[in-house]
Amino acid sequence: MLRRALPRRPEARRLLVGTLLSAIGRGLTLPFLFIYLTDVRGLTDTRAGLVIGWYGAVTLALSPLGGTLIDRFGARRVVLPCLVIEAVGTGSLALVDSSASAFAVMTVIAVGSSAIWSGQNTILASLTDDGERQRVFGLNFALLNLGIGIGGMTSGAIVDTGRLGTFQVIYLLDAVTYLLPALILLTLPGVGHRLGNPRGVDEPSAGGYLTVLRDRPFRRLVIFGLILTTCGYAQVEVGFAAYAVRVVEVNPRVVAWALAANTVMIVLAQLLVIRRIEGRSRTRALAVVGAVFATAWLVLGAGGLVSGESALFAALCVVACSAIFGFGETMLSPVMPALTNALATDELRGRYNAMSSMIFGISGVIGPVTAGPLIGAANGMVWVATVVGGCLVASLVALSLRRLLSTEQDGLATTASASPTPVPA
Repeated sequence: MLRRALPRRPEARRLLVGTLLSAIGRGLTLPFLFIYLTDVRGLTDTRAGLVIGWYGAVTLALSPLGGTLIDRFGARRVVLPCLVIEAVGTGSLALVDSSASAFAVMTVIAVGSSAIWSGQNTILASLTDDGERQRVFGLNFALLNLGIGIGGMTSGAIVDTGRLGTFQVIYLLDAVTYLLPALILLTLPGVGHRLGNPRGVDEPSAGGYLTVLRDRPFRRLVIFGLILTTCGYAQVEVGFAAYAVRVVEVNPRVVAWALAANTVMIVLAQLLVIRRIEGRSRTRALAVVGAVFATAWLVLGAGGLVSGESALFAALCVVACSAIFGFGETMLSPVMPALTNALATDELRGRYNAMSSMIFGISGVIGPVTAGPLIGAANGMVWVATVVGGCLVASLVALSLRRLLSTEQDGLATTASASPTPVPA
């Protein structure tokens, strides 16, 4: 299955190695930023939250500009400097000693990260055809989670809130890992250049974000993504953790086990899922994702109902919720970017990918803000009902998208296209 999921072109394979290496560095620091800013550097919880929120706001604001630059100059000229900026910013976190310096450093990191994801997706899409693109994006997601898991386990054995140097080491290592994909891209001089043909003086513009938003199928896909991620991904960091600790009343260590179960599920199931969904309807797969996410939240809600009667069963519900959610991610991660790039044109591919990545940024602002008040109402049952209902609504939106797509865009012609066309004698 791994051999089948690998892209045909060696350039794409080398870029996937870069994804794995940078993800290891990301895993070193991902779980500890809030702890580092508060327990090690002495910022208050409120200021640390504002610093992290500022990073998300700046990233979201700059993402459209990143997509425009990718289309105009090519992903290579955008991703390379962004990786260097990200490395400088991440390494500078080791030197943060005040709120002002934290805001400044997180601004630098946000500038770097604003176009990396959309740029790398654009490059991968340019190196793969529609028949293999879904498999490659799924493998990319599996490698990303594998790297984060390796990095998280490594840093967990290193960091100590009583020793500043342990945190400085992991941030410096994270900075180095951002330079590795940049070095790999430098060894591929023919990769990541502008995809659209240069226009003459009298030729009309290929359009901008208004043209992207006029694309009715893509607009429907964006609506689906906003609903699903707001009631799905955006609830993991705040809603899931808060409900598990305050309503289900499990130890925070159980939440850590649940996140580990999520990573294990993704790494083990991703290749199998890629194989099973190949040649099948992408819109139906997205509808199944909504149903799987809804099931995960229902399992978590069941844990809240029995928390006072069986602590063990409640803890198992928390872990099972995260694992089921991870299974849904293994279907979403290959299908969403593959469908986005099936709808995109070469001239606007950077903007399409930037708009797709903005979905997570927008929902990342809405989800955490709404999770707290909803969990505080009716012992969390209002929150459970809201996120379950939202995921099911997203499934209906995905099913409505099918009639707007061609057979090839929906992924149904992938296997048929592999057979040779008969040639007349």
